[in-house]
Amino acid sequence: MSNAKAGARERLESVRSDLIALSHRIHAHPELGFEEEKASAWLCERLSEAGFAVEKGICDLPTAFRARAGAGPLHVAFCAEYDSLPAIGHACGHNIIAAAAVGAAIAAAQVADEIGLTVSVIGTPAEEVGNASGKILLLERGAFAGIDAAMMVHPAPIDMCRAKIIAASMFDVHCTGKASHASAFPELGINAADALTVAQTAIGLLRQHIRDTDRIHGIVTHGGDAPNVVPAHTSARYIIRAETLEQLAELRERVHRCFEAGALATGASVRIVGGEKPYAQMRHDARLAELYRRNAEQIGRSFPNPEVWENRPTASTDMGNVSLAVPSIHPMIGINSLPAVNHQPEFAAHCVSPDADQALAEGALAMAWTAIDLAAAAH
Repeated sequence: MSNAKAGARERLESVRSDLIALSHRIHAHPELGFEEEKASAWLCERLSEAGFAVEKGICDLPTAFRARAGAGPLHVAFCAEYDSLPAIGHACGHNIIAAAAVGAAIAAAQVADEIGLTVSVIGTPAEEVGNASGKILLLERGAFAGIDAAMMVHPAPIDMCRAKIIAASMFDVHCTGKASHASAFPELGINAADALTVAQTAIGLLRQHIRDTDRIHGIVTHGGDAPNVVPAHTSARYIIRAETLEQLAELRERVHRCFEAGALATGASVRIVGGEKPYAQMRHDARLAELYRRNAEQIGRSFPNPEVWENRPTASTDMGNVSLAVPSIHPMIGINSLPAVNHQPEFAAHCVSPDADQALAEGALAMAWTAIDLAAAAH
């Protein structure tokens, strides 16, 4: 397979500048989940130019797509993410993920027919939405049927082959009380803001009695309308995380009771919306991960202190749901950003740096070579 790998590398080098330009273009035009019209169109256009058969709007998701090349018996999919975060844009580097997926596919497609490979890019919108996201809906609607392996690379401060990615669920909380004059007739009001305050206090006390791998974090999205009016309507958005979906279900019940307690204590009512389609924990396929690690190291990447970084709970992703259905990997590709880390504005700036551009190209090549190794093993 050395000739195939050389051919893939040569093809990637021929489009490297285009991939970097694509990454920077997506970065400069951030779009929220399920609204990624520009990014989706640009990715489809680049893949079509490279000879891929492109299907737009697959599975009734307007910004999802599938692009395919080759006709071999082994079918490998590269997952592209391209949504951004509110206010801070591409502070998780999805511009790099998308361009790397395109690069890996173009490189692997160069030798697909001679090594027995079918290559797909699956455009997966709305990874950041936290519930009922793009990959979850695509899985339910059959987009991953017939896929033998799936992979993507995600930017991070350093390289990690098997980051500990945990399960997560996001939901909205709506509290309803009764408005009244906050000074003249406070006794006639039911304070919906107090309901959230009691719930947050209960959650703070709960933290002593949860697993050290559990996470609870959220924001108040509406706290009232005026300080002289008893708040009748308040809302919050929360994310809970745990090592597995099973542990997440246990935590969900306990956190929900905290919000119910706030409503009970104040006389308000509470309604919890969402969280019915959580993100699963990531199950890194051992063989795929080892192939990726070897290829990445051959290219010049390194994986420092894996015993520290890969045992620390990190983020959550709907790629976890894919990994429970299809052999998958989700390695982190380092962009040398420290002290800046994901979901900081400073990290967003690093995602169009020379280090990020190099990570894009090397992550794409490592994935393409991993697909080639899989094809070799299948013969």
